[in-house]
Amino acid sequence: MDNQKIPKPTIKRLAVYYRCLENILFSGKASVSSKEIADELGIKASQVRKDLSYFGEFGRRGVGYSTQQLLESVSDILGMRKIWNVCIVGMGNLGMALAVYPGLSKSGFFIKALFDNNPNKIGIPIPNDLSIEPISILKSVVKERAINMGVITVPAEAAQETADALVDAGVQGIVNFAPVRLNLPDSVKVEEIDISVSFRSLAFSISLHSGRRRE
Repeated sequence: MDNQKIPKPTIKRLAVYYRCLENILFSGKASVSSKEIADELGIKASQVRKDLSYFGEFGRRGVGYSTQQLLESVSDILGMRKIWNVCIVGMGNLGMALAVYPGLSKSGFFIKALFDNNPNKIGIPIPNDLSIEPISILKSVVKERAINMGVITVPAEAAQETADALVDAGVQGIVNFAPVRLNLPDSVKVEEIDISVSFRSLAFSISLHSGRRRE
């Protein structure tokens, strides 16, 4: 399997399939079809089959998939059985919210360090037994705590400098919440998350639907 040839939207949908399969399994269904998954998510069954086909054969035509086995396979593909150590840089409201969000650890992502450059925040304790540390020690902390991923929640003007520091420290991937595109080496993977884009997309969908209703 060549990960470079797998479309990014497919990877994103796999995470959605995982959540959907969890719900289906919780409801007591031992088997599931691509159509059932598609209907739950409002997409085409052919899209589900195409996405899964990048990673091999998981079910039988006319029979469907074992819900448990497919859930485990998707979990393996997404690396959810591994332990990922994460640090957050920028302890404003968003950084604080992510630091205490229990859904991350449930999915195998463990917050191991929190950084900020505001001296008034250094040493502030967080409910998960961490405290905010200065960015000046980021490199040594990343190495000591075997941190794989960095989360950027700093203002846009500080995002590239923060990303450079994380790359220099040795992180393998970055989740960027700052509204700016980062310039990173190919060896470091990045997820750009602009929350305002989701709001704009939703606003467009509502406006479009409202316009149709007026017609």
